[in-house]
Amino acid sequence: MKNIALPRAIKFIALTALASGIQLANAEDTIKVGVLHSLSGTMAISETTLKDTVLMLVEEQNKKGGLLGKKLEPVVVDPASNWPLFAEKTRELLEKEQVDVIFGCWTSVSRKSVLPVIEELNGLMFYPVQYEGEESSRNVFYTGAAPNQQAIPAVDYLMNEVGVKRWVLAGTDYVYPRTTNKILESYLQSKGVKSEDILVNYTPFGHSDWQTIVSDIKGFGSAGKKTAVVSTVNGDANVPFYKELANQGISAEDIPVVAFSVGEEELSGFDTSPLVGHLAAWNYFQSADVEVNYDFIDKWHAYIGDEDRVTNDPMEATYIGFSMWSKAVEKAGSADVDKVRQAMYGMTVPNLTGGMAKMNENHHLSKPVLIGEIQEDGQFDIVWQTDGVVKGDAWTDFLPESKNLIADWTAPINCGNYNVVSKSCGSAVAAE
Repeated sequence: MKNIALPRAIKFIALTALASGIQLANAEDTIKVGVLHSLSGTMAISETTLKDTVLMLVEEQNKKGGLLGKKLEPVVVDPASNWPLFAEKTRELLEKEQVDVIFGCWTSVSRKSVLPVIEELNGLMFYPVQYEGEESSRNVFYTGAAPNQQAIPAVDYLMNEVGVKRWVLAGTDYVYPRTTNKILESYLQSKGVKSEDILVNYTPFGHSDWQTIVSDIKGFGSAGKKTAVVSTVNGDANVPFYKELANQGISAEDIPVVAFSVGEEELSGFDTSPLVGHLAAWNYFQSADVEVNYDFIDKWHAYIGDEDRVTNDPMEATYIGFSMWSKAVEKAGSADVDKVRQAMYGMTVPNLTGGMAKMNENHHLSKPVLIGEIQEDGQFDIVWQTDGVVKGDAWTDFLPESKNLIADWTAPINCGNYNVVSKSCGSAVAAE
């Protein structure tokens, strides 16, 4: 009997090999950049802009000739503000798309979902948003602020410059606000603040009914001591929160709010006149009066085609991370994760406030800390800033479980949770 199956099988194998070869050749012709930001759901208000920022930076780099003679190829996915989906999309980016680097996440719960996957597959991610600290992964570079670069300086400002004695710690109910507030409670108590002068409140993502909570804040602030709200409320819940403050006649002179997740992007699109004087703590504001910032704003407006679109701190953190990764790829002569990681230590690039950002061995940046005051046009007037840069701490000194820990991913320590007392690394480490 004539066998016709074998030639067909051979042909199939040959075609498959050819297709794979073409795919491999194409993959080798580009360096793939994964973009992992929510483009729908409650966090889209903040994260869509970061997707656009990465695409702008990729386009700009490609106009310069790419990296190592190869074009950068962005691969965009939408985890849709769904935390388990962040893990699935990360696996898709690393296994199916075989990206060389990922720029992504906003909330800590999304980052926590990504961590097991990116560590298992030895991926590389740049995380561009302020967070609670208490973490250092060899697969993540943290370009947003740690608590000692935002929360603690903000509280110091309110104590020393505004005379605040009572504190409302208001946050969205997930890991970042809860851990940050735990650190702040410990810090405030170390400064002599009594427990009865601290009110903590949590609300779900997307919370919209703020009437009762704002009434409670108003009542708490009427005890005769200067009161402030430290806000770790995230996403679109901020819009009704600030509206309710205005509805109940709470001005910045009465009870100032200092926010860690509200920037120019979140304020755009609604009337900010009742919010004038409320504060935010970041490492960058659009109002930074330096040439490098004006150049960045011009590029952003040209790319997005809208001169009303604002810039903000997580955009600067994305810019810093992308600039550092690009330099590290060139320095390493490769986009290989292990080689790029080694090239990152000690890397410096210009930030957008006129100084230099430096990547430290604990995977956190050295950056300045700024306090901005909301203006009627939705911009921030910078009212205070540190004299120099502040090195980000992976672990806080104000929690007993972490005060003896440091992160150092260079020899001889090579881990993210080194105990300076026992002189050993914890169990959840992965040495180079």
